[in-house]
Amino acid sequence: MKLTVVGCSGSFPSAESACSSYLVEADGFRLLLDMGNGALGELQRHCGLYDLDAIFLSHLHADHCIDMLAYFVARYYRHDGGRCAPLPVYGPEGTEHRLTTAYADTPSASSMSEVFDFHTVKPSTLEIGPFTVHTERVAHPVEAYGIRVEHGGRTLTYSGDTGVSAALDELARDADLFLCEAAFTHGKENIPDLHLNGREAGETAARAGARRLLLTHIPPWTDPQVNLADARSVFDGAVELAVPRKTYEI
Repeated sequence: MKLTVVGCSGSFPSAESACSSYLVEADGFRLLLDMGNGALGELQRHCGLYDLDAIFLSHLHADHCIDMLAYFVARYYRHDGGRCAPLPVYGPEGTEHRLTTAYADTPSASSMSEVFDFHTVKPSTLEIGPFTVHTERVAHPVEAYGIRVEHGGRTLTYSGDTGVSAALDELARDADLFLCEAAFTHGKENIPDLHLNGREAGETAARAGARRLLLTHIPPWTDPQVNLADARSVFDGAVELAVPRKTYEI
């Protein structure tokens, strides 16, 4: 598998990065995990506008899904080649309604489903293209899911947004690459069931026996070097900060 960080900023885009969006590729199949603010423009650096095969939305906060509205425009109003066929979109219950409401002026109440084939995510195991995917509900104020993507004996786990969660520990069990949010700073923010800090991300990776930890979703007002040091203080494996436009082989 190949992971490309399309965007990794948390809460709102930074000067250097769009919000959360990650492209996972294997066997010519392209699965996008989240499409936050600014992601659609950045995505076009890495693949064609109409070359995605599926999208997974971890939850419906704007910094993880709002560029789906721009992508709707690109797919619905395309003139060259005609309107795009519906693209599979996996998201929490109510995803279609949320996107339609946010857009506010779609031609009809069903316009989103004319270019997106919506599937409701629940805790489950399913096949998406060549990937075996496991999803579990994680700890966040809205319905939110972490995802484990397996292919060719390799595993990528993506936390989405979450506080400390036993479900996330299991999703990350023995993962080759654990892409984990670290929005908070240890000793500064202490809000249960919202976000992880760098230390908690490291502790989760250690409990899960993950091989490699990649910290992401760090907001512009948070010092990423502090979170990196905190994660390294409790996790003996390799730890890095997610870098926009960088590709990681799994």
